[in-house]
Amino acid sequence: MADELDVDAMIARFRERAAAVQGRPLPPVAGPERERFMQHAQDDFQDFAIIGDASWTFDDGVLVLTVDLRPPVEDRAAG
Repeated sequence: MADELDVDAMIARFRERAAAVQGRPLPPVAGPERERFMQHAQDDFQDFAIIGDASWTFDDGVLVLTVDLRPPVEDRAAG
C-alpha cells in the first residue's frame, strides 16, 4: 500500500479542497438552514486546511501526519 500512496499528492488535494470550500457559493437559503450551511463550510475548510498543512513521515508501515497548531513564530515572539 505504501508504494502506491502518493502522500504529497493527497495533501495537495486537501489544500485544493480547502480553497474550493472558501470559494463555494452560498445557496439561496435563509434562517437556520443558512447557518447550518455556513457552519458546515467552516468545518469543511478547517478539516481540509489542517490536513493540507500537515507534514508526514512513513514509519514502519504507519503513515504519520504531523500538524503544528501553534501560532506562527512571529506571533509567539510578540506574546
